[in-house]
Amino acid sequence: MSNIPKDFEKLKSYPSRGSDAITTNLKKAIQGGLYAYNEKLPPERELAEAFDAARGTVRKALDELEGMGFVVRRVGSGTFVKYSGEYQQSASDVAEITSPLQLIETRMAIEPYMTRLACVHATSRDIESIKDVISRLEKGEGDVSTFSKLDSEFHLLIAQCSRNPLIIHLYQQVDEIRRHMQWSAMQQKILTKKNRRLYNQQHRLIFESIEKRDGQTAGECVAEHLGKARNDLVGVESS
Repeated sequence: MSNIPKDFEKLKSYPSRGSDAITTNLKKAIQGGLYAYNEKLPPERELAEAFDAARGTVRKALDELEGMGFVVRRVGSGTFVKYSGEYQQSASDVAEITSPLQLIETRMAIEPYMTRLACVHATSRDIESIKDVISRLEKGEGDVSTFSKLDSEFHLLIAQCSRNPLIIHLYQQVDEIRRHMQWSAMQQKILTKKNRRLYNQQHRLIFESIEKRDGQTAGECVAEHLGKARNDLVGVESS
């Protein structure tokens, strides 16, 4: 059954079938509440039919939306809404005045407890989703862009497992700032092949602790993980 809302047609106000027009209309649909946070978008085939466009054009539009932080694409599962309100605009403004070190410090304040909550509330399906991301992270160690994208997905999944709406909201803002352009150059320096491998070893320890419902160990593993990231960041900034 299609999950294209009946009033979706009203948003198709652009005659062009290009990816920019599709991006604009899907963005309107998400901002207008036709698709809620974490709701799955229609498959590419259905969107292509709705917009009378090629699937490749739709795929490009979805890529653009993902780059803007409105959706997240999960291999084998589909495309899900990541936007949950106007905070996205303010997050961009905050990103301009937040240093990478300040971002890490904020994560250190939020993530250990967030992860302990995930140990309590994560479902078996959640555990499988995190396990899948871990597998893809380990396979994607050789590419900084892929690693960074999957690392973001890993930590967002843990936030969602907390089942605390405010924590999820706060961490979405953290993730938006992580995507800011000032991080691009920093990532290239920090995410060396050696560090990607070490970070993934820490990711797996975090996952295993969540899987065992060991909240104390999970929180300690996250604190150690972020502590290493902070030390790596300070090392790059002082060099």
